[in-house]
Amino acid sequence: MNLLLQLIRNYWVLLSVILASLITFLSLTPMEQLPSVPGSDKTHHFIAYSALVFPLMLKKPNYWIVVVLLFTLLSGTIELIQPYQNRYGEWMDLFANIGGLTCGSVFAYLVNRACPAQ
Repeated sequence: MNLLLQLIRNYWVLLSVILASLITFLSLTPMEQLPSVPGSDKTHHFIAYSALVFPLMLKKPNYWIVVVLLFTLLSGTIELIQPYQNRYGEWMDLFANIGGLTCGSVFAYLVNRACPAQ
């Protein structure tokens, strides 16, 4: 577990850029219909944004307000652009994303308390 946390802490910038790029690409790619994957669409949003915020909050917990606001802005911008990309922008997606950002931030806080960086 500590090795995984150390890897995340060492490569937090790369992980954050990859996750933000992947979320943006998948959210804005036009689709004829949504792929059939298990679980709710909102659950996927929640998990994606929890994963997005986790490395950054693990490494830079003191900047949580700025990070959460910036990722909320990214999420809102994506939702506003989606109708122009043959996708559906939904307010409930934005709320699921914000819930994921909150949960990922709290989880990173708890991990930092249990396993502080050395």
